[in-house]
Amino acid sequence: MEIEVDIQEEDMEGSCTLLSWLASCVMVFGGALPYVPQYQEIQRSSNTEGFSTRVCLLLLIANILRIFFWIGKQFELTLLLQSVVMIITMLAMLHLCCNTQQANRVSTNQHHFTDLDLRYFWSWSAFEDYLLFCFAFTVLCAFLTLLLLDSVLFVEGLGSLAVLFEAMLGVPQLLQNYHNHSTRGMSVKMVLLWTAGDIFKTTYFVMNDSPSQFWVCGAVQILIDMAILLQVLYYDQDIRVKL
Repeated sequence: MEIEVDIQEEDMEGSCTLLSWLASCVMVFGGALPYVPQYQEIQRSSNTEGFSTRVCLLLLIANILRIFFWIGKQFELTLLLQSVVMIITMLAMLHLCCNTQQANRVSTNQHHFTDLDLRYFWSWSAFEDYLLFCFAFTVLCAFLTLLLLDSVLFVEGLGSLAVLFEAMLGVPQLLQNYHNHSTRGMSVKMVLLWTAGDIFKTTYFVMNDSPSQFWVCGAVQILIDMAILLQVLYYDQDIRVKL
């Protein structure tokens, strides 16, 4: 009898370990999944107007800050790996957008990061300019972290800034849709996957007792995702007729 109980307990522990491992994998790679349909949409249409590249800006800043937050306050390794995957994903999106814009560009005017012209911030002509910005921002964060690593206030501030930028992820897309009075060119699948992912990760943060900054960020993101989906219903005539 005792042997059977032990076997059942081992099976339950094994199942829990498997579920935990699967949840971690979803957390690491799930954040990048919503950008697959948007990437395909840009490739298909050769047009980037429906996608706001400032989404990439916010996510790059948020995840670089989160990496340095991890150095000061080592939370789950899963979230650190998620940040690395997300940075690679955002750079891939920017690379595609730059190539597409260069192919469609009529004007010969070029704008670069080294021009230090705020009017064209994040509207540079070459992918290398975005890489240069990321490098400069990372060096700045590394210097400040090395200098102030022993300060609890600084470390917690890093975490708060990271989740603040991540929480604002959908805002550029929301504003882009409002400016265009349309969601044409934006992948609705991307937003649906954003919403599903944000619900999942917020639940994950709560269940794993992650720092409070993370689940607050997730809750704000869900609200913004819902606002973008309402824009889809409002601006898309075909969907409104079907409903």
